[in-house]
Amino acid sequence: MTVLDTPVGPPVAAVGGYSLVPVFVRLKLTLLRNGLRQSSGRRAAYVASLVVTVLLAVGQVIGLVALRGHAQAETLVVLLTALVALGWAVMPLFFPSGDETLDPSRLVMLPLRPRPLIGALLVASLIGIGPLFTLALALGSVIAVARGAAAVVAAVIAVPLALLVCVALARSVATANIRLLTSRKGRDLAVLSGLVIGVGIQFVNFGAQRLGRTGGLSSLEPLADVVRWLPPASALGAVGSASEGAYGTAVVQLLLSVLALGALGWLWHRSLAKLMTSPDGSTIAAAEPSSDRSGAGRSGLFALLPEGRTGTVMERSLRYVARDPKTKAAWVTALAIGLIVPLLNAVQGTGSVYLASFATGMLGMQMYNQFGQDTSAFWMVALSISSTRDAYLELRARALALLVITLPYTVLVTAVNAAVLGDWAMLPGAMGLSFALLGGMLATGALASAMVPYSIPQEGAFKNVAPGQAGLAWISILGGLVAAGLLSGPVIGLTIWLHTADLRDWLWLVLPVGAVYGAFIGRLGVRLAARRTADRLPEILAAVSKG
Repeated sequence: MTVLDTPVGPPVAAVGGYSLVPVFVRLKLTLLRNGLRQSSGRRAAYVASLVVTVLLAVGQVIGLVALRGHAQAETLVVLLTALVALGWAVMPLFFPSGDETLDPSRLVMLPLRPRPLIGALLVASLIGIGPLFTLALALGSVIAVARGAAAVVAAVIAVPLALLVCVALARSVATANIRLLTSRKGRDLAVLSGLVIGVGIQFVNFGAQRLGRTGGLSSLEPLADVVRWLPPASALGAVGSASEGAYGTAVVQLLLSVLALGALGWLWHRSLAKLMTSPDGSTIAAAEPSSDRSGAGRSGLFALLPEGRTGTVMERSLRYVARDPKTKAAWVTALAIGLIVPLLNAVQGTGSVYLASFATGMLGMQMYNQFGQDTSAFWMVALSISSTRDAYLELRARALALLVITLPYTVLVTAVNAAVLGDWAMLPGAMGLSFALLGGMLATGALASAMVPYSIPQEGAFKNVAPGQAGLAWISILGGLVAAGLLSGPVIGLTIWLHTADLRDWLWLVLPVGAVYGAFIGRLGVRLAARRTADRLPEILAAVSKG
């Protein structure tokens, strides 16, 4: 017997004609208020996000109003609406726990029918920072393009319609994938999210720069002509059509958005009914065939690792990269952005071979908070550390595991950057500078891991800091990056001097100097961090176990 079939009385929505909507609105506000009461850090973050969003929304409205009467105003409005709708569609996949108050899986044990539940969830979903920003975009858009009484009437319909389509799109996507997103394997979507977001931002930046060189918004009119027929952008396109006197076209475009809202509601209802009536892995015992692990030795590339504690720790760290969703997400994002940023700048002719050090910096950041990356498993590591020597071997092996990926990647990105720019003379200097920076980041990352550790919650793809520890994370990363830059100062100074003194034929010296110097400061930093790790082991264990 399923939850909906259980004879526990009439559904809540039907008792005395009482509506679920005010109940869920009050629930959303109460949970939001109680969540903000948990810590001052959470309150500060929410207030800061709200202030930034309001400022962006006001600036957005002012900018769109200023475009009123511009020939390409409708083109910009339609494309912006489509972009925001795309964000609503994909964000639930990347941030599945971003709105825990509306997680439908928390409601499956209540005697609620999907149809009234959808209405209540839809209205409650309108409370938040995202809907506020979307509403500001829609208002500014219709002001920018509406001309005439018919356009005003279309605008009155288009604004709430566009907002509802965006919210319904996000809710239907989240409900359809909630079981996947809250499962262990589903958290691997964090890898996709990091890659898509990182790559997407860089390509948007690249497109904006190209747009400025190709005649402005007029070059986007063919794309806008297609997008204005796609909901919810079609609702804003209807306002433009009504302004031009194409009333039939405006009606059709509004109907497309209405039909889209109805289709999303149907999909949402279907997914919600399935979620509330179908059993999942927690109620069905699944027996998986056991695999034969008789071969206890290392296999594949892991067989190349050294024996003893060093090889064991290196294998563990590399397996985290391959299997742990959050570690994998951080590495994939760093690898993608580290290559894309210098490469796109090189393709545009505005880059430098030395920009390849950005890739080194992205990967070097993985050295920070080494013990927090172990989450609750760190206590087993702590049991194996009884001296400074043990701590040194642990940190050195973790640094070597990072170098297994970072060193060849640095060489690859620098060589590709030099090939695209056709500036091979700068290759040795850029590579030596990157090696020095990497050594500095290994040193400061090991020290930061020992001095300012913080826990990483296991739930949520992008919850990387436990409540109350955000300050520690900022100190660890930003302070470490500044210190790494200062430690790399001698090699940076040597490189600058060779350029200013017109001694570019001697730039090859930077490669061996940077490699030796980077190895020296990296080893020194690990040794200093090992002593502090052994002395502060109980404090580190308490800090990383907080979340």
